[in-house]
This record gives sequence, C-alpha cells and structure tokens, in this order.
Amino acid sequence: MDDRSSGGAPKRGGGLRRIEFSPPDISEAEIQEVTDTLRSGWITTGPRTKRLERELAEYTGAGGVVCLNSATAAEELILRAAGIGEGDEVIVPAYTYSATAAAAIHVGARVVFIDSQPGSPQMDYDALEEAVNERTKAVIPVDIGGILCDYERLFDIAERKRDRFRPGGNNSLGQKMQQGLGRIMVIADCAHGLGAKRLFRGRWRNAGDIADFTTFSFHAVKNFTTGEGGAAAWRSIEGIEDEEIYRYFQLLSLHGQSKDALAKTRLGAWEYDIIGPWYKCNMTDIMAAIGLKQLERYPGLLARRREIAGIYDRACEKFGISRLKHYTEEGISSGHLYMTRIPGIDSGARQEIITLMAHKGIACNVHYKPLPLMSGYKGLCRGRFPNAVAYYENEITLPLHTLLLDEDAAYVSEQYGTIAREYMK
Repeated sequence: MDDRSSGGAPKRGGGLRRIEFSPPDISEAEIQEVTDTLRSGWITTGPRTKRLERELAEYTGAGGVVCLNSATAAEELILRAAGIGEGDEVIVPAYTYSATAAAAIHVGARVVFIDSQPGSPQMDYDALEEAVNERTKAVIPVDIGGILCDYERLFDIAERKRDRFRPGGNNSLGQKMQQGLGRIMVIADCAHGLGAKRLFRGRWRNAGDIADFTTFSFHAVKNFTTGEGGAAAWRSIEGIEDEEIYRYFQLLSLHGQSKDALAKTRLGAWEYDIIGPWYKCNMTDIMAAIGLKQLERYPGLLARRREIAGIYDRACEKFGISRLKHYTEEGISSGHLYMTRIPGIDSGARQEIITLMAHKGIACNVHYKPLPLMSGYKGLCRGRFPNAVAYYENEITLPLHTLLLDEDAAYVSEQYGTIAREYMK
C-alpha cells in the first residue's frame, strides 16, 4: 500500500478499484514548506519565488527564468517582450491546446495553423517551412506529452528562411531581439516537458536550453506543480543582457511597476514608478514553496514515470496498440502523457472504450481535440487539417502519474488491452 496521504491516490480494497487520471503528487515536504511560508509573513512574490527561478535556471541550463502564474501568461509575455503584435504572423500547430494560439491572438498577431505529420501529433515541418513569409515572426512548436520536438529541423528551417525575415518589434527590447536573432523566433510550448532532454547539434540538451524561449506549466495536472503557475525560460541572445530580459518580464508581470514588493521593503525604498499600463501575472511565494520541494523530488518523480510507461509499453506491444515513444536514442521524455491509438476505430468507438474503462474504475482522457474543431477557432483557421483530425479521432490517453503502483499500471494495461482487442477484431 502507498502510505502517502493524498486524496488523489488510487482507491483499493473491497470495492471497485478507482484510478484517477492525473492527481497531484504532494508530499509532507511540500506541505511543510508551504506552512513555513505562511508563518514567515511573506506570501506574495518574494525570496522563495526568486530562489525557484534561480534553481530552475540551473536545472534547465537556461540563460534566465522568470516564474509567473501560468504558462499561458509566460507565452504572452514572451511575445510582448519580443515586440510581436499587429501585422505579424505566428505559426502554431493545429494539434494543441487553446493556450498555444490564444497568447498570439491576445497580442494582436495572426495565427497560422499547421497540420500534423501523418500518424503523429507533431507539426508537419514541410508545411511549416512553406508557411514562412515576410510577416512571420515566430513559430511555437508543442512538446506534446513531454516529448521534445525536432528542434534541429526547426532551427534549420529558421536559418534557411533568413532572407524572408523582416525584423520589426513594437518596443525597444523586441527590436533588439529580432535584429539580434535575424530570423524567426522559436518559442517552445513545453507545458508538458520540464525535465525532458533531446540530442541537439550532437549533444544532449535540456528543455529550456534549446529553443530561443520556452514556456513551462506548473498546473495541478502537470508532472511538476505549484497548484497553478508556470515559467518563461530563455537562451541568452547576443547583445542583450539576461538581466535586461528578466527586468522586462518583471515590468510586464507586475503592472509595469519599477519595484516589486520585496524591493520596496528595503529601508527608504518605498517610491516606485509605473513604466507602462501592463499586466498582473506574478507567482506567489506560496506557489514557489510547493515548487521548491517538487524540484528536490523531481528526478525521482521522472524516474517513476518512466517505470510506469515501461509497463504500458509492454502491454501495447502485446495487444497491438499504437503509442507515442517517450524514450528513444534521440530523446528522453518527461513522461507526461501516455497517448495511444487503437488501429481502425472511429471517434464513436473511442468514446465507448473510454466509457468501458470508466466502468472498470479507470479514468482516461483525450489529448487533444484540434483547435480548428473548436467553435471559438473555426473562424480563425484557414484550410483543412486532415492529419490532425485523423490522429485525434482514435486517440486515448491512459492515466500516468506517480501515485500509481505497479499493480495499478498492470490493471490498467490488462483492462485496456482486453477492451481494445474487442474493437480491433
């Protein structure tokens, strides 16, 4: 029995086994750190948030990290810092969650959706290359499930399209960024991928140290959580100090205020300026307290996810079920989502299987309904996206989290394989 106290742990005993989809793994270490924070008298952005930023930068190898209240805010602030706005285009995969595209829409840019590769949720890189034009300022690839994209291919495309890039920028920092890079910006939507790695230019690199900018999500369902929350990370840009980028993020995330609450506590330092009418999306020390202890535990959490994925892998091979490959010679996933496809079924059969799994006490999910199928995006999506739709129609995601025991994963595997086999005849 797992003796950790968590309402999300699988229920075992005399009744039906209940396996939730993605409960948070919170230990006494996180609880104690939050308690200490509450007792410290400092609960908003302060010393723990600053420490988490430093530790995440060290963990990822990024030039800098700023912690915020969500990955969505992180993406929007990246676009704003980069000076991307009206008249610009941002390329986004059709197979993703709303946040990937919403941030670009919020800054006034036009989103250009790209279909998936056949049989994959990943963006079609050939279609991406064809879509780049003089208005394109950024591409936002998605590291879906915690598997990092082919960033060598993405940067090769960006380099080949240098002659079409027209630097702009609606603020001075953005102008320096665009001129310094001299190509479209690669902004990774790595909401699923903290801790993932990939071979890049002949050596292993961490998520956060590959793309020009990277966004991470710390939402409650993610591998690493602060309840809500997220972060923006970046690689150093020639000619721009990392501190300048960090400082701009601080302004954007705290009403344009020239001093945060921590800085204003210094003797005689009450006065501040408002540089611009900006936003409020900072992380609090209560959230950071959870993150600090999560980061201490994170190597073990990632290792456990890999063990569970291995149990599922063997079952998928046994039953002939297709799945994303998380651990290969080219990349090491964060193991966030275990996405599968049952050959030959349609969306109706997919729903029946999910319902049958629920009757066995197992919560499954679907990742994702492509954005062009969502009512709020139909008017924004030009063209057709047959590969994205085809992948979605028979995708089922199995529960993968660190509160599962081996016996739970074996139970999920056997039930899923048995049910799926009936639909594959």
